[in-house]
Amino acid sequence: MADLKYYDVILKPVISEKSMEQMSEKKYTFLVHVDANKAQIREAVEKMFEGTKVEKVNTINNHPKTRQRNRIVGKMPKTKKAIVTLTADSKDIEIFEGL
Repeated sequence: MADLKYYDVILKPVISEKSMEQMSEKKYTFLVHVDANKAQIREAVEKMFEGTKVEKVNTINNHPKTRQRNRIVGKMPKTKKAIVTLTADSKDIEIFEGL
């Protein structure tokens, strides 16, 4: 396992139609580091966004797809998404408020 600091765990938020609908249920979706586990993701969200308390974390591994361009064959990078559910008394995450 990699030695990850909390600021290396969360790469960027996922902005999609489905993730915007889940924000009303206090569920936020992030792209995270591939080697990060649920405990590290929980710690990173609570430290980066003050006033938030994480109830649970669900992770999704997206395996690399093979792409071909003429005779050259390559693979897309492996990614990992995390759906973070906040508690009812927790503050909302500020980066999603204006969307």
